[in-house]
Amino acid sequence: MQSAAAITKVFQALADPSRRAIFESLAGGEVAVKDLAARFEISQPAISQHLAVLREAGLVRGRREGRCVYYRIEPEGLRPLVDWIAHYRAFWEERMARLGRLLEEMDR
Repeated sequence: MQSAAAITKVFQALADPSRRAIFESLAGGEVAVKDLAARFEISQPAISQHLAVLREAGLVRGRREGRCVYYRIEPEGLRPLVDWIAHYRAFWEERMARLGRLLEEMDR
């Protein structure tokens, strides 16, 4: 499983509704910061701050082309979250299987 710090960064980055909306809008492909700002009712500097948090968490990557900066999702950035969910899914599946076996034994 990923480090606790990596998991915390991803959760903190995605905890903010504006950052989640920005992240989701990047799912369609690479977008310039100015175009992202046009999609939301927040300023371009605020969009840039949100993107910085997402970038630090490893969820997005930016590239500069001339005066524009383009961002896209970094799929591997979701790995800490996917691993965390997989860990707890296995945990609960095992618990539910044990409960099922216990209930079957009790019915006999």
